Amino acid sequence: MRNRRILYVLAVLITLAASITAIILMLTPPHNYKPKEYSYIVVSTYPHDENAFTQGLLFDDGVLYESTGLYGSSSIRRTKLETGEVLQAHELPSQYFGEGITLFDNKIIQLTWQSNKGFVYNKTSFELLQDFDYSTEGWGITYDGSRLMMSDGTSNLYFLDAETFQRIGQIEVYDTGGPVDRLNELEYVEGYVYANVWLEEKIAIINPQTGQVEGWINMKGLQNTENQDLNDVLNGIAYDSKGERLFVTGKRWPQLFEIKLIT
Repeated sequence: MRNRRILYVLAVLITLAASITAIILMLTPPHNYKPKEYSYIVVSTYPHDENAFTQGLLFDDGVLYESTGLYGSSSIRRTKLETGEVLQAHELPSQYFGEGITLFDNKIIQLTWQSNKGFVYNKTSFELLQDFDYSTEGWGITYDGSRLMMSDGTSNLYFLDAETFQRIGQIEVYDTGGPVDRLNELEYVEGYVYANVWLEEKIAIINPQTGQVEGWINMKGLQNTENQDLNDVLNGIAYDSKGERLFVTGKRWPQLFEIKLIT
């Protein structure tokens, strides 16, 4: 009788383990999964400050919020989409190189590049509320409704608690060619993370649960790069969730574009 019970328990455990394995396999695309290829059409074009070295971009309540970089020129700013007018700005101390920004609980969270320091501001007044530390470089940051996601120029995405800024996980981003490094500005769009890749004219569409790049947006031809400074690359993604509008720009680009993806 006892042996039969042991055999029954073992059978249940084996069945449970097999079920869990099957679920994991279903949720995790294989590394040879071929990402979908997208191009774009330009829906609208707006003015953009060509002195703004764009490091972070987001859209909320009808206006754009932007983080600019370079030592001595870094800032956060609120701008009018239609005209590019800077409505409000806060300059960072000259020792900081501004990087990505996101919104959480009516607060702006901004990273800096190599200072291992982030800042939290009141969304309305831009008053500095607190700072926080992290161990890597800071490149891009976004919020998925429950956690912050941060890039550091490698192939990793780091998950942070939005209240404490403590790291609660990480995942490596990959496609069929292996790890995708130089992940830069991030934007959470309908369940996926859209990521600029530094020095590349393309945007990765990442499944944040698996790290799999499920799509690539080919952004070639958006900006005339003739006689352009090599540092003035595509960077900056913002999503208007209410209007389902996607905006992109670049560092010191004179224009910001609303685009629509096409296959």
